[in-house]
Amino acid sequence: MFVYADNAATTRMNKAAMEAMGPYLDGFYGNPSSQHAAGRDAAKALAQARAKMAKNLGCEPREILFTSGGSEADNLAVFSAAALGEKSGKKHIVSTAFEHPAILRSLDRLRAKGFSVTLLPVPENGVISGQQVEEAIRPDTCLVSVMYANHEIGTIQPISEIGRICREKGVLFHTDAVQAAGHLPICVKDQQIGMLSLSAHKFHGPKGVGALYVQKGIQLEPMITGGGQERGLRAGTENVPGVVSMAAAFDFACAHREENMKKMTSLRDKTIDGLKNIPYSILNGDPVCRLPGNVNVCFEGVEAEALLFLLDQAGICASSGSACMAGSLEPSHVLLAIGRTPDQARSALRLSFGEENTEEQVDFIIETTAKAVSSLRGVKSSVPRL
Repeated sequence: MFVYADNAATTRMNKAAMEAMGPYLDGFYGNPSSQHAAGRDAAKALAQARAKMAKNLGCEPREILFTSGGSEADNLAVFSAAALGEKSGKKHIVSTAFEHPAILRSLDRLRAKGFSVTLLPVPENGVISGQQVEEAIRPDTCLVSVMYANHEIGTIQPISEIGRICREKGVLFHTDAVQAAGHLPICVKDQQIGMLSLSAHKFHGPKGVGALYVQKGIQLEPMITGGGQERGLRAGTENVPGVVSMAAAFDFACAHREENMKKMTSLRDKTIDGLKNIPYSILNGDPVCRLPGNVNVCFEGVEAEALLFLLDQAGICASSGSACMAGSLEPSHVLLAIGRTPDQARSALRLSFGEENTEEQVDFIIETTAKAVSSLRGVKSSVPRL
């Protein structure tokens, strides 16, 4: 049996996304900046895609900026907020210790330029509080950046509460919603979000395309300069096939979100219940306040690399954490942030389900994982309890 359970890393393009992309690879191939008929057709497609994205985020089309993916959107948001803050003498940023590297490494660069950064500690359940954010904000704070849902342990943060606090304090609020978009309800206006990043390939769209929502009135600092594309905020000919495909995938995901959330939550909970029966295992992150399809478990005395190899041999695609950190010898910063030891962090298995997964596959995962863990431990009886 083949089981793909690594949807947090990437998803398979769905039929809606592929059908939307097709015509713009062949028949409508014009440059959207060109003034002739072919260019106007491409520009119209971009406008329609922008409107579709805006409808599903609860904002205006002009507030959507197309990017190459989530990392670029994160970088653009963070560096733009820093530039705005520096102009007014505000050089303090609040974020969390378990953000995606696209945020954390951007903050490292800003530290080197004289910015101060407060990384909020993360409780063991993986959910920070609005009170933590409120207490960390200072008179010189120019940005709060807190992810919507964690990319490894799937925990969902109190975004609406944080948005309200930031609005009351007059501080710009950005959220990395790469794992949440298409899977959780989002309304940027109601949640008082200033900027939001997303990436198409996390909700069955193509790789290499994403978007940044930027609330009207926020001035971005372009990172890619050249032509006047995207209202002069991101130079370079737009990826029309990718953008059109992303909008179709996002529209489909939002239209079917409730039914998919219900199905994936059921698969998630069944998997957690099954894996809990494996001796010396521990769930990472809150059991309920987490993404519908996310499971992350540590198995004491087991190296994740060996476990993943055995699962792969059995036909199961899974991971030990973020795909962008694959091959790193360092233990997951996310798991260390919630209090796991380095050895525990190196024993983590992340399973992330999609709409195509089934209960039969979950049964296979549970059975295969239990056998693999037992084999790797050599049926030891002296494995220390977590």
